[in-house]
Amino acid sequence: MSDFPIAGADAPAFALRDRNGTPLAFGDGESSAPATLLFFFKHDCATCDLTAPLVERLHGALAAQGLRVVGVSQDAPAQTTGFVDRHELSFAVALDTTLEVSAEYGFDAVPALVLARDRRQVICSFEGFVKRDLLELTRLAAQACGAATPEIVRDEDQLPEHQPGCGSKVHDPDVARRLAVRRGAATLGARRVRIPIDDDPFEFMAAQGLDDGLPVVPPTEERVLRMLQGTTRPASAVVAHIPPNLAPATVEKIAVNAVMAGCRPEYLPVVIAATEAACTDAFNLHGVLATTYFATPVIVVNGPIRHEIGLNCGGNLFGQGFRANATIGRALQLLVRNVGGGRPGGVDMSTLGQPGKFTCCVGENEEESGWEPLHVERGFGRNTSTVTLFAGEAPRAIRDQLSRTARSLGASVGLCLEAMAHPKLHRMGEVLLVVSPEHARTFARDGYSKTDLRARIQEVTARPLRELLPDDECQKGMALSAIPRELLGSDGRPTPDALDTPLAKFKRDEDILIIVGGGTAGKFSAVLGGWASGTTGSIAVTREIRNERSSSA
Repeated sequence: MSDFPIAGADAPAFALRDRNGTPLAFGDGESSAPATLLFFFKHDCATCDLTAPLVERLHGALAAQGLRVVGVSQDAPAQTTGFVDRHELSFAVALDTTLEVSAEYGFDAVPALVLARDRRQVICSFEGFVKRDLLELTRLAAQACGAATPEIVRDEDQLPEHQPGCGSKVHDPDVARRLAVRRGAATLGARRVRIPIDDDPFEFMAAQGLDDGLPVVPPTEERVLRMLQGTTRPASAVVAHIPPNLAPATVEKIAVNAVMAGCRPEYLPVVIAATEAACTDAFNLHGVLATTYFATPVIVVNGPIRHEIGLNCGGNLFGQGFRANATIGRALQLLVRNVGGGRPGGVDMSTLGQPGKFTCCVGENEEESGWEPLHVERGFGRNTSTVTLFAGEAPRAIRDQLSRTARSLGASVGLCLEAMAHPKLHRMGEVLLVVSPEHARTFARDGYSKTDLRARIQEVTARPLRELLPDDECQKGMALSAIPRELLGSDGRPTPDALDTPLAKFKRDEDILIIVGGGTAGKFSAVLGGWASGTTGSIAVTREIRNERSSSA
């Protein structure tokens, strides 16, 4: 609903500048004009094009009798000049490029016309084009100037009786958010940090320790408000408590870090779901941070949202060039750093780290898979969008360009997985296997299910316990605590008979998480080794991505 000032109300005073930078004010008490006509317009409005020549005629007819006409453009100088030249306007035109004056006047559409007396009292006002209202405005303007009513509408004009205007620029979502910030109407609760005017904002944020080693986007109020359009959740709602400090991560704080990471608003529900998954006891984010191992949160996205936000599921899956992949994973890492306090050299004690600690987010290439996608295996509907969080290493190559059968290819995959962490470390926890589309087609052609592939991996990796124990040749091997209790004697050591018992690489078949991903050309798959499992380690967690985007986003 419009807040446009009506007859009898006071028109807001303003001080703007024209195209040449000359001050142009209304309502400052210095004008001696008996009446002032304000004409708000924008250059690409057909109704403004219809109205402008008539306003020019009115100016030409009554300027000598004291009528002051001031155009107020919602456009940049170049666009304004084009409009002025097109209609050969002779009256003064002010630039409302920030749209603060337009917002204060409260009209919904342009053109907007306000006829006011010298003391700002409104005589009449209307939006759009209404011939009857324009003729009445002409009569009232002449009356205020003590002049006869001029004929500004001619028969040859063939004017419509009514023509709706175009939406005022103040209603553009980005503009509305900016104006809300300027008016102090923004509802953000986070602490404001003022950057000194002479400081580079990127260097300032780096000096505050808010980045990950790469420049971050300054989270201005306007940007954060725009990001919050990606969700209908209240900005103050607590999503999770982020380890290690167990600090509350509100929707607003998640949005702040999503801005810093370079996310778009449509990515925000994914970041929120990833945050929820990361902060579960099962995932054990504190442990993932504190370990000296390579582990870091790996985000796997499934369901329709992959295509809705442009998430890469194909070629160069773990590489550069895809904003959604890069920024979603980065947003989670920044949250862990800036909200949770998980910083390298502090709680984050990884000996070597890995590039995935900047960001690691991929989508499953469900369309190139003959198998159920990961989220369906984990109990969700195919049309449900999810994130699965896995504590993983960097990807390692599985190269097999020769196997023509699923059984042979499965053996190759298993032998490559056996090297995960160490060949002699068996009965491991979770692992993420990324099968390329070409390899997936080989499995599909032979009717190999995920269950078949898991069984084949376990088969080819099974080794007698004696080969897995530390010895003089290699002092690294399975710890006694990892050996099944039934293979240990009363002294807590393997019995002689147990030494010939084969043990597969993974404790459970279902610990082998399988997705299809990557480009359709190339017989290369990948494996991301996991970290410790069970109560002392991390277990993959899947969360639904709620369909929560704001209708105004």
